[in-house]
Amino acid sequence: MANSGVQLLGFGLSLIGIIGLIVGTILPQWKMSAYVGDSIITAVATYQGLWMSCAFQSTGQLQCKIYDSILQLDSDLQATRALMIVGIIVSICGLGVACMGMKCTTCGADDKVRKARTAMTGGIILLVGALCAIVACSWFAHNVIRAFYNPFTPVNTKFEFGAAIFIAWGGSFLDVLGGAMLAASCTGSKQVSKYPKSNTARSASGNNKEYV
Repeated sequence: MANSGVQLLGFGLSLIGIIGLIVGTILPQWKMSAYVGDSIITAVATYQGLWMSCAFQSTGQLQCKIYDSILQLDSDLQATRALMIVGIIVSICGLGVACMGMKCTTCGADDKVRKARTAMTGGIILLVGALCAIVACSWFAHNVIRAFYNPFTPVNTKFEFGAAIFIAWGGSFLDVLGGAMLAASCTGSKQVSKYPKSNTARSASGNNKEYV
């Protein structure tokens, strides 16, 4: 049957990964202003995230502004938002399903094979949620790189990766590891028949004795 230690480790990694996804989605440092070429380093650093844009001054003051309208955003940012939200929701659902199937829980403890399959199903759901987050982060990173190396992009509007996208990437990969451990916890086991073999044949052969 499934190893409870592997399940606990997978559950812990998935939980940390989901927390990383949530924190990375909320933080505004998905991309930050890059100072390249002959641009002069100013006293203001600009950050842009999925929900707001911020300006950090050298005095330590941080001013943020939430995006006014969803319709004003470009389609790439809207798609990244949607994929991150879907990834978080799917991962939370997968973690709940895996929790019900873990060996250390009492839910459905009578049928151990079904519990192992439930844990495996939760791990697969976690993998799907992590895949959505990885696609969202990679898509956003691709757009940042493409705009950075575009010769028609003004130097003072070039951006590079911020801390939030690395947090989201790390959370998604932890989600992948945890989901893989939970999915692999359902090992092939021999199905035990619920009905014991009948001894009628043995008793019949014993009764069929020839009497002289």
